[in-house]
Amino acid sequence: MSNSRLVYSTSGDNLCPHCQKQLDKCQCSSEHDSQDQGDGIVKISRETKGRKGKSVTLLTGLDLAPAELKKLSKRLKDMCASGGTLKNGTIEIQGDHRIVLERTLKGMGFATKITN
Repeated sequence: MSNSRLVYSTSGDNLCPHCQKQLDKCQCSSEHDSQDQGDGIVKISRETKGRKGKSVTLLTGLDLAPAELKKLSKRLKDMCASGGTLKNGTIEIQGDHRIVLERTLKGMGFATKITN
């Protein structure tokens, strides 16, 4: 009889929201990428909800493939010298880096907008 309870798991952060498989094994991502495209503007915002008052900079609206999004996420985190994560197509970077990220993304050719 197994009476164990799961206390912590890291497997839920990189699941496809449509098929619930890991992003690197997802076969439906190409189908849904064309449906999920926004207006082409990268929205940069700051959020503190659910983080015990600590701020996080969120980047949404990036129309990139999952592999390219992961590379961009790593590059931006390195540039800000901060940690972060990639969840459901949204890049989260620890701290308030809105101005730096806006300049960087504009330099890369993205249209950006700082939102609240």
